[in-house]
Amino acid sequence: MSYFDGFVLAVPTAHKDKFIAHATLGDAVFQDEGALRIVEAWGDDVPKGKVTDFQGAVQAKDDETIVFAWVEWPDKAHRDDVMARSEEWMADPRMDPENNPMPFDGKRMIYGGFDTLVDDGEGGGDYADGYLVPVPEARKDDYRALAAKMAPVFRGYGATRVVEAWGDDLPDGKLTDFRRAVKAEDGENVVFSFVEWPDKATRDAGWAKMMEEDGPGGDMPFDGKRMFWGGFRPVVDLQAR
Repeated sequence: MSYFDGFVLAVPTAHKDKFIAHATLGDAVFQDEGALRIVEAWGDDVPKGKVTDFQGAVQAKDDETIVFAWVEWPDKAHRDDVMARSEEWMADPRMDPENNPMPFDGKRMIYGGFDTLVDDGEGGGDYADGYLVPVPEARKDDYRALAAKMAPVFRGYGATRVVEAWGDDLPDGKLTDFRRAVKAEDGENVVFSFVEWPDKATRDAGWAKMMEEDGPGGDMPFDGKRMFWGGFRPVVDLQAR
């Protein structure tokens, strides 16, 4: 089963082209290491929330845009092996800051590893919704059941893929991290989730219909006030070689 590394970062909006060039070059290293897919998606419809949001998660400034990204690995063992050999691939010239300068503040980037809970569809398209959700550890199975129920609903409205992934390797950051992003409480974990769509029009129409007809209802196995989401346009999408 696929394993995901998830990332959220804030990039100066004026550096969009520099970011795409940086990510395309650097992400190819993960391609060479056997990643199934690497996607970098540029914020398009990222609302600010009352309690939590993507901007707060990475302390974004007014002139910065949120990037939501993931690296998909064949399984956790493969990913862990690659991470254990980080000194090797970090020595690659494509990772050298002098050859490939980082056009954003890496200290505010959040990242972590996630186990798949639900994975429905082949994926692909020109739009993606990204989510971060705080979920009590004790309600993992309840959340999985809800996610499994909603995935075919999204697919029925045109989504190409629905992925829900459970926090497995979430390092504490000095400035930001996934747990702080959702204000996780003791006994809570973080879910990293995305829904891929063919285009924004299909996504907007799908959401409108779901709000009218298919809301999940009932007891939610998480605090919806601390969950947040946004719409993103993929700007880098690398497949396995």
